[in-house]
Amino acid sequence: MRNQKNNQSRSDRYKPRTHKIRNIFITILLVLLIAGSAFGYLLYRNAKSTIDNVYNGTGLTKSRNVSKVIKQGKPFSVLLMGTDTGALNRNYKGRTDSMMVLIVNPKKEKTTLISIPRDAMIAIVGYEDTFPQKMNAAYAYGSAATAIKTVEAYLNIPIDFYAMANMGGLEKMVDQVGGVEIKSPLTFTYTPDENESPATYKFKKDSTSYEYASDGKNFTKHTVMDGSAALAFSRMRYDDPEGDYGRQKRQRLVLQALMKKAANVTNLLNEKFMNSVQKNIMTDLTFGDMSNIATKYIKAKNNVVTDHLQGTTTSYPDATTGASVSYEIVSTSEKQRITNKARKALGLESKTTGSMFGGEVPSTLASIAESLQASSDGTSSSSSTDSNSDTTLSVDPSTSPAQ
Repeated sequence: MRNQKNNQSRSDRYKPRTHKIRNIFITILLVLLIAGSAFGYLLYRNAKSTIDNVYNGTGLTKSRNVSKVIKQGKPFSVLLMGTDTGALNRNYKGRTDSMMVLIVNPKKEKTTLISIPRDAMIAIVGYEDTFPQKMNAAYAYGSAATAIKTVEAYLNIPIDFYAMANMGGLEKMVDQVGGVEIKSPLTFTYTPDENESPATYKFKKDSTSYEYASDGKNFTKHTVMDGSAALAFSRMRYDDPEGDYGRQKRQRLVLQALMKKAANVTNLLNEKFMNSVQKNIMTDLTFGDMSNIATKYIKAKNNVVTDHLQGTTTSYPDATTGASVSYEIVSTSEKQRITNKARKALGLESKTTGSMFGGEVPSTLASIAESLQASSDGTSSSSSTDSNSDTTLSVDPSTSPAQ
C-alpha cells in the first residue's frame, strides 16, 4: 500500500526549502572522532551517557555481523545522512539532503568518503510502488533501515551502520575546534539569508582566505573559517558550475578539515557541547563499537580518499501534477566504478553493482525504467574523481549478495 505521503505531488515534496541551515552533511564523524580520541580515557561517564542517548537502533538484520567486524578490526562502512531539520528526535522522518558512504580501513589506515547524489532516481526498497523517487526520500518514506537497504541494493555493498546529523551542530563543532582552514575550489559570493540578513561571504579559488561583511558592504579578510563561514561555504549550490556535485565536493572538504583539527578533541568534551551532540545526532553505533574503534581505527582518519557517484540529469513528469521533476540517472558503468572502489576499501572481493534503481521497479513502469537505463548507459559516464582517488578494480560477474 502506498504511504500516505503519496497524496502530495512529487513537485510539492521536493520544493526547495529556505531553512537557514541546509544540505550539509556533518558532525557524524564527531561521534567517531571523539570515540577514537577520548572515550576510553577522558570523561568516560559523560561520553558513555551521550552515546547511549544518541543510539537509535534500526531493527534491521544487517547483511553481516557488524559487531564481529568491529571487534576483529576489519574495515567497516557507515551511511552518513545530513538533514536540514531542527533538533532530531527518535521519530524524525524528514528528508536526507546529503548522503555519503564512509568506509574506514584500519589495515591501510585509510578513510574513504563517497557522496551519493540526493536526486539519484531510485525505487525505494519496500516502497517500490512509488517509483520514481529520489535517493533523499528513502529515509522519509521508511527509516534508517529503509535507507540502508536501498543503498545496499543500489550499489551491492554492505552498510554496517548509519549516522544522521542535523545541521544545527555544525557551527558549534567548527567553533569548538577553533575553526578550519579550507582552500576553496572556486570563486563565489554567497549571502546565506538573503531575506533576513545582508551578511555576505566572498570565497576565492585556490585560496584559504575569504572575506566577510555583516552588512554586505564593509568586508574584512579572514583565513580561518568559523562555524558560520563553514556553513556558508558548504551550502551554496546554484552558482556552482558543478551544481550539487560541486556542493558535495565542498562538503567533503569541510569534513576533511574537521577530521584534521579534531585530532585533539579534549576541548569538545564539555557538558554544553555534549548536550548539543545528543540533540543533533542519531546512530546505531554503540558505545562498545566506539570503544573498539578507539583502539583499532583512529589512525585511518589521517588519510582520506574522496569520490562521488556521477549521474546525468534528466526530467520525468510528476505522476500527480504532470510537472517536470529533475532527477540524476547514474549509468551502470559509473555505479560499477563506485561499487568496485567501495568493496576494495572494505577489503571485499569484487562484485557486480546493484540493480539500476535499487529496489525492483513495478512491472507497469518497467518499460520506462528500461528506456531511462538505456539512455543513461548510452551516455559516457564521468569517471572523474577527486585528486586523491584510488584506481578501480576489474569487474567480477558474480551477483551474490553484498557481503
